[in-house]
Amino acid sequence: MGKNLSPLGQLNIRKSVLGLTIGAGAVYLLYKAIKTGMKCQQPLSTSSPTCIARLAIERERHGGDSGELRRLLNSLENRHDEYTKGMILHNITRCVYLLEAEASACTPDDIMLVGSMLDDKDNSVKIQALNTLKAFSGIRKFRLKIQEHFIKVLELIATIWDSELHIAGLRLLNNLPLPDFVHPQLRRVMPALMEILQSDYHLAQVQAIRLLSHLAQKNDLLYDILNCQVHTNFLNLFQVKQPGSLLFEVLVFAERLSEGRNTPHYRAVKWHYNEQSLHEALFGEKSRLADRLLALVIHPEEEVQIQACKVIVSLQCPQDIRGRSSSCITGHPCFNSGE
Repeated sequence: MGKNLSPLGQLNIRKSVLGLTIGAGAVYLLYKAIKTGMKCQQPLSTSSPTCIARLAIERERHGGDSGELRRLLNSLENRHDEYTKGMILHNITRCVYLLEAEASACTPDDIMLVGSMLDDKDNSVKIQALNTLKAFSGIRKFRLKIQEHFIKVLELIATIWDSELHIAGLRLLNNLPLPDFVHPQLRRVMPALMEILQSDYHLAQVQAIRLLSHLAQKNDLLYDILNCQVHTNFLNLFQVKQPGSLLFEVLVFAERLSEGRNTPHYRAVKWHYNEQSLHEALFGEKSRLADRLLALVIHPEEEVQIQACKVIVSLQCPQDIRGRSSSCITGHPCFNSGE
């Protein structure tokens, strides 16, 4: 029949068929959208991010309490397999971020319950518990309670070689004030932190260097950091090919170490370092740090350039001199161009 039609007639038929096909597809997609929406109108499932978000929106709109966070915390007290415990913790984390009022209404006992999951035999449960504690650490009143788990978190980081656990644990520690009572434990885990820094896991490296940079500002920990043993290729962390975010953090770390070792307090003692120490890699007579820094002065990212110049200045000027004279800054090649 189609053979007897003109080309124009055949084209019109094809357009009609195509229109029907597209229309049927659109109807099907609309059906799926309505069906999904109806599911969220049913009792809310915590496995759905969309429904969790709806809880937050409804709470803000009506000023009510969804009860979802309390239900999840109560559920966590029951016996579950590792997968279920991990999912409950994951959903608690989401609720803490989304349901601020309900999260603030939680108690120290809830924090202890979550913290007890750090002793679970399954690493994935430990990771989810660390993420949940990180979420709760954003609420000021819980920080002291979470600090009670500081040593346990350090122990996990030092004894389990798992990049996801390192990232979760270090993010938590970097979000907490550093209590003095953990300094002895920090000395013991320093080699592990340095190993994480020299690993190939970018996110873990960034979190490790941020913690080390903070520790470098503690007078009683500075020598332990500088005398920590590092790999012979440690200065590879200063190579231009490294991600800009990591380079920036490594340079901040180097600046703080340089400033710390140049303080009158630190220089008053004659320190001895082992040959493979971080001090020798960065500041020893055979160190090639200066070459790496000069290469980073022309790095594509401006914050890396600026931070490289800051390290150069800190190497040229002891801290007690820098405040009294600008000659070491203006006389350095990095600043001669007038840029």
